[in-house]
Amino acid sequence: MKFGIVTVSDRCFRGECEDKSGPAVAECLKDLSEKNEYLLVPDEKELIIDAITELSDRRKVDVIFTTGGTGFAPKDITPEATKVVIDKEVPGISEAVRAKSLEITDRAMLSRAVSGIRGNTLIINLPGSPKAVKESIDVVLPILEHAVETISGNTLNCGGNYGK
Repeated sequence: MKFGIVTVSDRCFRGECEDKSGPAVAECLKDLSEKNEYLLVPDEKELIIDAITELSDRRKVDVIFTTGGTGFAPKDITPEATKVVIDKEVPGISEAVRAKSLEITDRAMLSRAVSGIRGNTLIINLPGSPKAVKESIDVVLPILEHAVETISGNTLNCGGNYGK
């Protein structure tokens, strides 16, 4: 699988602090991919849209993880940018991540993260903290391979077989 990582952060983009969330995503994926595509963008809707479409449409990654911009702050617009570019929403992924995160912190209910499909790419919004990134990716890792196969049309199952 080929992964894209988009860190959304004004402060990291301006060089005021180090991006720790993007590298945390890459660390979680190290057993699945040796090289990931990585972009760092500020909290600007058009630039987030451009980053996602670049990775999906031109670099042809299978899965894009965004990190940051999913909360309540005025500049948190990653879910809105994601909704502009996806063809189909995949609410079950974000719901599963929130449900698991609620076992750890009640603040998980403040997440506005979304997931969806653009063309042949699965897009998953993650929180901005490295700890939350790891917890969230642990939830979705077991389904990633099947999700990518299904999106690309490479499935062997016939009609509705959701078993392993």
